[in-house]
Amino acid sequence: MFIVCWCAAGALVASVNAEEPTLARIQQILASKRMVDLTHAFEPGIPHWSGFPDEKRETIYWYEKGRGTLGEGFFSEVYTHVGQWGTHVDPPAHFIKGLRTVDQIELKEMILPLVVIDVHEEAAKNPDYTLTLDRVKRWEKEHGAIPAGAFVALRTDWSKRWPDAKALDNKDKDGVAHYPGWSKEALTFLYEERKVTASGHETTDTDPGFAASKDDYALETYVLSTNHYQIELLTNLDQCPESGAIVVVSFPKPKGGSGFPARVFAILPD
Repeated sequence: MFIVCWCAAGALVASVNAEEPTLARIQQILASKRMVDLTHAFEPGIPHWSGFPDEKRETIYWYEKGRGTLGEGFFSEVYTHVGQWGTHVDPPAHFIKGLRTVDQIELKEMILPLVVIDVHEEAAKNPDYTLTLDRVKRWEKEHGAIPAGAFVALRTDWSKRWPDAKALDNKDKDGVAHYPGWSKEALTFLYEERKVTASGHETTDTDPGFAASKDDYALETYVLSTNHYQIELLTNLDQCPESGAIVVVSFPKPKGGSGFPARVFAILPD
């Protein structure tokens, strides 16, 4: 009797495994899908936080003899920029001493279900718009509960102002910036109740412009204090569905790193 049960269980496991696609097949499926780059290309002169220096580049090798500084035969540059440059990752340690640095973010946190909360119409009417909990719950009524482990992106279409720094800041005559952001109640719900893995936005800050203008970064502090990472300065969210896509978030691995430019892209469903 024991042998019969064992064999039956083994057959069931074999049957289940036989139905699962191989990794090669999964790669073929993913490669057949439309992909959307959610990343700005970076270069000297792009919009950045006023407290950071601009990027510098130096060509140290060039293809032709005599054109480079140190040699010939290939092209190589030295890049000098802060970690928070262009579309970038903010690890928890960026704001919170002792929490995770860039190299400590797990690989499984880099491929996630993508949730896009589309508030671009609200932001167009009110540049000081902040995402409300009611708006998050409206998203859930339309698409179902936000899955645990998701990456939640706030679509405001603010990225369409790139690379015009003045348009991104949208400052008034008193120097106060006006651009959309998150709210504490929405972030608390996402991270503490829905258990999302990360979040991202198109603006330069988690906090809305009027708060950042006062050096009030309470919302970014909150996100990073949860020991989760975020991505800033996303683009092309208008090309993504509000649910059903996958996001891949990748970045280099500086030891003990405080941040780094990221490469982020979405894989869309049919």
